[in-house]
Formats: sequence, C-alpha cells, structure tokens
Amino acid sequence: MPSTLRFRDDAPVSDPAVTVEAFTDQTNALAVRIEPGEDARALLPFLDRLRLVEVNFPAFGDGRGYSAARILREAGYTGELRAVGDVLVDQISHMKRCGFDAFQPDQPLDPGDVENALSRWPEVYQATTDGRVPIWNLRHG
Repeated sequence: MPSTLRFRDDAPVSDPAVTVEAFTDQTNALAVRIEPGEDARALLPFLDRLRLVEVNFPAFGDGRGYSAARILREAGYTGELRAVGDVLVDQISHMKRCGFDAFQPDQPLDPGDVENALSRWPEVYQATTDGRVPIWNLRHG
C-alpha cells in the first residue's frame, strides 16, 4: 500500500473509503472516494459527518480533482482531503493550495523534493483555500 503524506494534526482515518454512490445510499460511512467524472457537490449535504474524502487522480493530466477539492473546501469541509493515485511532486503545491492536506501517491515521493515543492514559491497570485494572501492584495492592500 502506498504511504500517505499528511499535513494535519488529527488522527488519520482508518475506515475504507466508499464510492460516492455507496456513500449517499448509507448513513454510517465516514470516508468517501471521488472518482473522475463524479460530482463533489453530491457530498455537500453530508460534509458535517465526513472525516475523509479521497479524490482519485488516475493520470497526472486529469485536473478534475482540483475542482472537487475547491468545491468541498469552499462549502466548508474541514475533514481530511486526500489526493490519491498519479500524484507527482510538482503537483503537490498546487493541490495543497486547492485544499488537499494529505497525499497518497502511487509512487513514493522523496521527502526533500516535497519540501522543496512546498517552499519554492513564497508568494502566490491566486486566492485559494489555503489562506495565503495573493501578492496583488499585498501590493495594493
């Protein structure tokens, strides 16, 4: 099983993630997995009981998971949001900016490379869910 990088202080969720369809049909699941093409908005009525949402990236070029992360975070989801699958080190900083706080890549990532990716750009241009102030806002108040 691939290792998980977490940027959270709470205990990891050990429950297996169920599909979105299975999740909406039951009441006791704490973890769900969004596959490409599934709409994250189907989870919005249940955000208060979800502890883990996994978003599958089947290929590095499939960016639909970024939208799912933004939708969930902007709707107020505070649980673990984990990117799984074909997650590359050069995507980590962008994924984190969209709201991902855990990563489970298919291939192990070098911890030094991850740290470099996360610290390389101290200033950002877009407002996103990570709370960092965009550089244009710093310049113009």
